[in-house]
Amino acid sequence: MGAVLTVDSERRRLHLVAGICALGAGLGLAKYLVEGPQPPSGNTTPVDFGDLPLGKLRTVDWNGRTVWILRRSLEEIAALADRESELTDPNSQHSLQPEGCQNRHRSLRPDVFVAVGQCTHQGCPPQLRTGLGAHGGFLCPCHTSEYDLAGRVFRIGPAPANLVIPTYRMEGDSRVVIGEA
Repeated sequence: MGAVLTVDSERRRLHLVAGICALGAGLGLAKYLVEGPQPPSGNTTPVDFGDLPLGKLRTVDWNGRTVWILRRSLEEIAALADRESELTDPNSQHSLQPEGCQNRHRSLRPDVFVAVGQCTHQGCPPQLRTGLGAHGGFLCPCHTSEYDLAGRVFRIGPAPANLVIPTYRMEGDSRVVIGEA
């Protein structure tokens, strides 16, 4: 009789723990569905880019993440429309970016691109591809995922989503503040 009580009490404990876990998962899912995914934010990092030439990339550390600031030329901005049929999410409808960056150039200002420098496949650091004229982009050397100069992913590689755009704001003509809207 004592063994039966022990089995029943263990079973009750197991059911209680499972119920608590299910409740926690349900609350987390509800919060996610109500708020939706948000672009990363955190401590602010101001970055001056006034001395950054067109076509060049500045890399900064922000909250332990690599963030890029790229100056794009008018030709590079115009070329973003050329290969949209080859992109996974050309209108950035399923991407993480601030609301003001949900546009073709995925930035607050067309000539200044700010993005988290991690491939959305496995977090590897893509590299800026130059020498392709206005059709440059980013290539992840690990599994060959390709992104255009707005961080939009091409369907040919394994990366499932566009590069993440952190929360940021412009401060004057030559400074961004990463981590603050």
